[in-house]
Order: sequence, then C-alpha cells, then structure tokens
Amino acid sequence: MNMYSPPHPGEFIKEVYLDALEGISTRTVAEKLNVAPSTFNRLIKGDSNISPEMALRLSQTLGRSPESWLLMQDQYNLYHAKKNFNADEVESLQMAFN
Repeated sequence: MNMYSPPHPGEFIKEVYLDALEGISTRTVAEKLNVAPSTFNRLIKGDSNISPEMALRLSQTLGRSPESWLLMQDQYNLYHAKKNFNADEVESLQMAFN
C-alpha cells in the first residue's frame, strides 16, 4: 500500500501562494512576515520547518489558521519518520493492571 506523500509546507506555500501571486517576490513575503529573506527562503525550499511562531506569522500574512500550518508540518514530518522507522528496534512495555 502506497502512502500519500504530503508536501513540505514550504512547497505548498510556493505552489499555492507564490506561483499564484505572479510578481510577488520572496523578499516581499519575508518583509510581510517580518523575518529575514533567508529564513523564508529556507522554508520554501524545505530546508526548515514551521515553528509555532512561524505558524502565527504565516496565518497573519497568508491566511489559514496557525493550527493548519502546524498540522501540515506534522503530517510531513510523520510521513518521513514512518518511512525510516524500524519497529524491530523498539520494545513494547507490558503493564499489569489490577
């Protein structure tokens, strides 16, 4: 069974916002977010993750709820963690309940 590979939030931002808003530069978006252009560029390249603070900034500037930005990041991270996770290296804890 193939799992859906969720996009990195930066890829989503690039495709949905930057590509759709022709003529808007990454520098302009960074200024609106009040972050360094290099910070925003790392995000849209997928080289950095969305923090709670960045989620608040993105929500204010681009829309969507902060929770939706964080959920998108978590889904991306979990997908990649599952690909690399080896359950054989982890043991279950057996608990006795009275």
